[in-house]
Amino acid sequence: MEQTIEKRDSYTVVTDRIIELLKLGIVPWRKNWAKAGLPMNLATGRPYKGINVMLLASLNYKLNYFLTYKQVKELGGEIKKGEKSNLVVFWKYSNSINGEAQLPQEEVHPPKLQYYTVFNVEQCEGLPEDKIPALKQEAYPIVKCEDIVKKMPNKPTISHKAKGTCYDPLKDVITLPKREVFSSGEPYFYILFHMLIHSTGHFKRLNRKGLLEMAEYGANPFSYEEMVAEIGAAYLESTAGIAEPEPVNEEAYIKGWLQVLEHDKRFILSASGYAQKATDYILHVTGEEKEEEPTALNQ
Repeated sequence: MEQTIEKRDSYTVVTDRIIELLKLGIVPWRKNWAKAGLPMNLATGRPYKGINVMLLASLNYKLNYFLTYKQVKELGGEIKKGEKSNLVVFWKYSNSINGEAQLPQEEVHPPKLQYYTVFNVEQCEGLPEDKIPALKQEAYPIVKCEDIVKKMPNKPTISHKAKGTCYDPLKDVITLPKREVFSSGEPYFYILFHMLIHSTGHFKRLNRKGLLEMAEYGANPFSYEEMVAEIGAAYLESTAGIAEPEPVNEEAYIKGWLQVLEHDKRFILSASGYAQKATDYILHVTGEEKEEEPTALNQ
């Protein structure tokens, strides 16, 4: 039988899951999908977005292909005994009929966050092998990193004349050490991606409120804007195929984020949404793809 999650407030369910991972010493926004592929629904071929990427990638499966319980059955498979389902969230829009919006968003009730559950293919048995595609690894990840930076639209100025790293939103300038100072290309691009995500908040790009607050009050390692940049950098490094950064074992770092998340249950969902928008901006992804509802997934 399908495993279900006790129906609670969706924001609380998601935040509790992130808090659970942090207490285990796992920083979910630093877990990328470079090795296991972008989390996606195997039956529809559609990738998951926003917070769902973090929730599913942090599960550490060899392949990030997921199915609803009904999709598993339709493919002739079964859920292995004792396996637990995994959380996926989506926005339920009340101003739609058969998925098509009927009224402008501001004229109706705001969308409601809801959730359903999925299983990884490793949790299943009896699935046809030819239905599970082999994972394609990026052959030249550093070249891919360079390409991402080169093709970013309306790019900020990037200066290599500093010993430290920062993004100045008033001057719209990223400063960091020269590339050869870093031990390899991976840490250099992770930091650069972090700063590029910050720069998307500039008023001439996405005009993100959190960036303006950072400029006014100074950098806060546990701020909303910093969370956006951390998640967005992980999305970009995964897209390029480079390994995740060195594990964070500092108790103070994890403790700081636990305090933030325990105080505000909407924090992580909002930050991950803006991180997705920032990543889409850098990668030229146009249009806004909503997470599929269970009805569309044949749950």
